[in-house]
Amino acid sequence: MKPSSLCLALSFFLLPLSQVSGEVNGSRPNIILIMADDMGYEALSANGSESCKSPHLDKLAATGVRFTNCFSNPICTPSRVKIMTGQYNVRNYVKFGMLDRGQTTFAHQLKKAGYATAIAGKWQLGKQTDAPQHFGFEKSCLWQHTRSGRSKEDGKSIDRRFVNPQLEFNGNEKDFTGGEYGPQVCTDFICDFIDENKEKPFLVYYPMILTHCPFDPTPDSTDWDPKRLGSTTYKGDRNDPQRHFRDMVAYADKAIGQIVAQLEKSGVRDNTLIIFTGDNGTDKPIVTLWNGTKVVGGKGSMSDTGTRVPMIASWPAGIRKPGRVVDDLVEFSDMMPTLCEVSGAKLPENHPGDGVSIVPVLQNKAEPRKKDWIYIWYRGQVMVRNKQYCLVAKTDGSTAKLTRYKGPFDGKQLKNAALSKDERALKQEFQATLARLAKTRLSTASKQGRAQGLKNKNNR
Repeated sequence: MKPSSLCLALSFFLLPLSQVSGEVNGSRPNIILIMADDMGYEALSANGSESCKSPHLDKLAATGVRFTNCFSNPICTPSRVKIMTGQYNVRNYVKFGMLDRGQTTFAHQLKKAGYATAIAGKWQLGKQTDAPQHFGFEKSCLWQHTRSGRSKEDGKSIDRRFVNPQLEFNGNEKDFTGGEYGPQVCTDFICDFIDENKEKPFLVYYPMILTHCPFDPTPDSTDWDPKRLGSTTYKGDRNDPQRHFRDMVAYADKAIGQIVAQLEKSGVRDNTLIIFTGDNGTDKPIVTLWNGTKVVGGKGSMSDTGTRVPMIASWPAGIRKPGRVVDDLVEFSDMMPTLCEVSGAKLPENHPGDGVSIVPVLQNKAEPRKKDWIYIWYRGQVMVRNKQYCLVAKTDGSTAKLTRYKGPFDGKQLKNAALSKDERALKQEFQATLARLAKTRLSTASKQGRAQGLKNKNNR
């Protein structure tokens, strides 16, 4: 074969490799994965919220891809374990506030592939000083890492996540008392990391502190008080949670706008994939006007309001036909294969393959991505659902109830006697899935993690 022909052949075979790894113009994309705390699907104006405004996220949706069928676990730690390891919780979830030290995360895989890695925001996955670094993050700025994030003042417990926060930088504790705002400190940390690493590929994971309670003022609220040390109650000391939640959504949106502006300033916006989602549904005190109806927050429940979360992907150089709204089923186990595919990193050895990459959706490929159902394991309950039907049961398969959805937050629980032939068959299929996955309990946990998990059988 002539040299010119050989080069042509090699280029033909090498092209798909660059596409699979997500390279654009020979450069691997930067990745920023953002997960808001307690922000359900209905909280974004792009999704139909009439109570909250999120212009920066709306712009990302308008120039990227907006997903209408993304589902999380009903509460924080299980979602964090699932999104970081890419596995169903039934396999490796040990207990609340902990990530089994034997687990492999997407940060491990991207770090091995040459990415600079950082995490900022809410940790809640183990108090060891080296915990973030142990799980693959080179730099960290976190709340609730080595300590609870609360202090004792005059005999009262003060929540220190927002105004004058208690944070840990790479495991080193720092207390702020000059009117600083925890979410802003984390956002500034991320922006500095972006600029410091603009010459090489980087991964930023931002599990936000916002919009979790206490529902207190932000620096943009009319009743902001920089001298406060925080809230003395879990839900918040102030008497207007609805307004403060709206302010918190607006501030979270503002932080994302700041990150996008930093990417542009650092010259890396076009080849940076931003994925935004929420860790579970909105908290129960919050009622949102959404598409002409009122949606009551369902955090902690195996329901649409407890598990349906926003998801937006934006990547100017990598998304084809931007501005699309898609109804593909997505769950947090899908993040590991997605991040590995776009970065060229390998999946962890012996990974169970619970997730399915969303890259085909981003690239608008003609052959559809195959994801027929999602699975959630939580506190003695399990859920299997597709776009239209949802089955919730106890972990032993009992009390199984099928719900039919016409759309988001529009479901009707069906009585067995009223099921059609196809619905009975679907229910049996879902029950078989529950039974099969029940056998995998703690199958990928470490020896120590398995022992702790068995001790905390129904721990959330």
